[in-house]
Amino acid sequence: MKGFIDDANYSVGLLDEGTNLGNVIDNYVYEHTLTGKNAFFVGDLGKIVKKHSQWQNIVAQIKPFYTVKCNSTPAVLEILAALGTGFACSSKTEMALVQELGVSPENIIYISPCKQVSQIKYAAKVGVNIMTCDNEVELKKIARNHPNAKVLLHIATEDNIGGEEGNMKFGTTLKNCRHLLECAKELDVQIIGVKKQKMKGEFGFTMNMLDIGGGFTGTEFQLEEVNHVISPLLDVYFPEGSGIKIISEPGSYYVSSAFTLAVNIIAKKVVENDKFSSGVGKTGSDEPAFMYYMNDGVYGSFASKLSEDLNTIPEVHKASFITNNIKTAYLAKYKEDEPLFTSSLWGPSCDELDQIVESCLLPELNVGDWLIFDNMGADSFHEPSAFNDFQRPAIYYMMSYNDWYEMQDSGITSDTMMKNFFFVPSCIQLSQEDSFSTEA
Repeated sequence: MKGFIDDANYSVGLLDEGTNLGNVIDNYVYEHTLTGKNAFFVGDLGKIVKKHSQWQNIVAQIKPFYTVKCNSTPAVLEILAALGTGFACSSKTEMALVQELGVSPENIIYISPCKQVSQIKYAAKVGVNIMTCDNEVELKKIARNHPNAKVLLHIATEDNIGGEEGNMKFGTTLKNCRHLLECAKELDVQIIGVKKQKMKGEFGFTMNMLDIGGGFTGTEFQLEEVNHVISPLLDVYFPEGSGIKIISEPGSYYVSSAFTLAVNIIAKKVVENDKFSSGVGKTGSDEPAFMYYMNDGVYGSFASKLSEDLNTIPEVHKASFITNNIKTAYLAKYKEDEPLFTSSLWGPSCDELDQIVESCLLPELNVGDWLIFDNMGADSFHEPSAFNDFQRPAIYYMMSYNDWYEMQDSGITSDTMMKNFFFVPSCIQLSQEDSFSTEA
């Protein structure tokens, strides 16, 4: 299983029954401990398949257009294309990525709220006609540069105050909506629907699309709650046979839980416990507190931490070397009875902004130990900062045979839609006799 993030050719390890995500992570922690200690991701593509099945079972009447900027790694895009989702793209690069997979222009929408003229022209050239718009300036740019554009008016809602995935506050007001419709009529721009609001047809436009936006967390409970609220409204206002296509823009819903990040401790500092501003731990006690520095931070895979709180607590893997002529590594998860200390986690830049976790309780760690963060599939794969020759983490893809069979049952085969996939049997065989331990 190779972890190429920039190469279109990559492999996906098919896991035998009895081998799970934890086994894969243990295997690569062991390997990286011996060879380089670089951070790495493990992507379980089967979880993306399950999320799509969940979507189809609960809100099948809504077609998902995956938000590409959330995670544009090649395996994610290819598997979603094979599953038949649409794609919501914010740039020329994203449009090109999905079109290279054979996705038709009709299944792509251009959602950037602030579009460059060159990128509008590119969309026109490759036949990506559907795009969102929320103001007169953007509407005029579209009119001048994309004669076949089909526009969705982006209507702001009360919950769209910094709450939309990866967005600032965008969207026009209902008061301004009439003005935009008048402008579109004058500019001869076709308005085909709206994003997040009811239809308007009095200006002669044929409204046939409603985009309900994003914001899906990934839990089945939330999806059922959304369906409970939306389904009756769709039945009333846009019943079957009305000709209205309902779409949405899920992003982290599909990918967040599918990726796990492993980082290595590269430095530590002992500080007084009362230096921590958080109430976690025994503030003012005589016990030490620790600051740990990791080989990944906010200028890399934790970039989203700059704008939102991290919602995952890491799992600890302790690592040390045993030398008996041959260098090997010993790995162990910390024991439940180990003392816990107030700790903070930092990236490698030593920048005050590069704080990953302000305060948490961890056993005492040493340089070379590992922390495992789950739910890291969203907003973790942007171009890294040039700071200190930061290396982009490798990505190792996996999928269980059961998930692969489920995909085949859906009519998807590697010979048709998934041309860049190279499936290989997993060589991971973990047992009590292995050369490293995973004691509890």
